[in-house]
Amino acid sequence: MANSRINTIHYPTIPPQSKQVNQKKAVQQSFQTILENQKAELKVSKHAQKRLDERNIQISPSQWNEIHEKMLEAKQKGVTDSVIVTKDAVLVASTKNHTIITALDKNNQSDQLITNINGTIILPD
Repeated sequence: MANSRINTIHYPTIPPQSKQVNQKKAVQQSFQTILENQKAELKVSKHAQKRLDERNIQISPSQWNEIHEKMLEAKQKGVTDSVIVTKDAVLVASTKNHTIITALDKNNQSDQLITNINGTIILPD
């Protein structure tokens, strides 16, 4: 007489393929972001350079490095356009393109309005 019991075999649980692919994709994207940020160079537009010269705004190489690092940080947090406040100047930047768009003299007493910004970077004195 044949045994009518059904024997179940337990296999280890294998995660669905889609989750594993999504995890790999997320890791790959973050690595891609890091790689892009390492290659990115800070650019100063012609307009911004003209404003820096006209307004006699001096920014040291170490300050430029700090500005660039903070722009990369802001980009990782989703900021695309930012205002960067330094001791002597206010810079408007596209963190998306790693470009300084314009520069304002902080000591200038005229009214100033900056629009289309979704992040602010304040650098210590």
